[in-house]
Amino acid sequence: MVRPSLNDLAAFAAVANHQSFRRASDIMGISRSALSHTIIGLEAKLNVRLFNRTTRSVSLTQAGARLLARLDPVLQDLDQALDTLSEERGTPSGPLRINANKSGASILLADVVPRFLELYPDVELDLVSEGRLVDIVEQGFDAGIRLLETVPKDMVAVKFGGDVRFIAVAAPSYLQGKERPQTPDDLYAHRCVRQRLPSGKRYRWEFSRRGSEVAIDVPGNLTLDDNDLLVRAAADGRGIAYVPEYFARPYLVSGQLLTVLEDWCPRGPGLALYYPRSRHVPSPLRAFIDLLREVDSTR
Repeated sequence: MVRPSLNDLAAFAAVANHQSFRRASDIMGISRSALSHTIIGLEAKLNVRLFNRTTRSVSLTQAGARLLARLDPVLQDLDQALDTLSEERGTPSGPLRINANKSGASILLADVVPRFLELYPDVELDLVSEGRLVDIVEQGFDAGIRLLETVPKDMVAVKFGGDVRFIAVAAPSYLQGKERPQTPDDLYAHRCVRQRLPSGKRYRWEFSRRGSEVAIDVPGNLTLDDNDLLVRAAADGRGIAYVPEYFARPYLVSGQLLTVLEDWCPRGPGLALYYPRSRHVPSPLRAFIDLLREVDSTR
């Protein structure tokens, strides 16, 4: 039997853990055809089939599952050993992949990321911004950023950025001549700019005051799926929008937007960076967390 290379085994582990040639090739930075060729070559060297493949799915054979069970701890130990060398050299290096929602990515790009890249030029930061909540382990990310209340319970969470507040806003031109809503139910008499969630469902606006909570499927003839677009539509007089205060703040300062239902929009738990509790934390991620906490303490 020809002994496989470390690259062969890492390619196998990537496909096995993600159960997808496409995801594994994206993470490894190689083409799907090159990855497929590597796996075929590995199976030939070992003289055993490792995967069951169809046009729709990839799954491990019994032999492949046994190999992965023995190989995963070895590769993790190797990553940790290489990471220790990085620490001894005095500066983190290598890739750091973080999945974030748009508001989280915007906050990081404003003050954390520029300083991080300046301090650690040998780290390759890959910041992926998307609305849907993904399995960061399955998708090959080192960490994720979401609202604290949505972080999976088996993850370590590092809160940052303070509390978050969703607010109802409208342009002065829209409100002119209309009676401002005093309670969430008054929104039924208004035109609202509705929001489509990444899941495809329409977002029900959530309000609370003195222990009373209300969720409303507001009326409106325009639905958008991006907070920046929602704010712009509201500023253009399309109706009332409900957005994180962070996105509306410049428009509020300029007077292009006004708040309504102010006392129905309390603050809630904000954003958090999270990562797997059971995995070794690579030095680039540790350095990022340390800087995130440092920056957050000065806000």
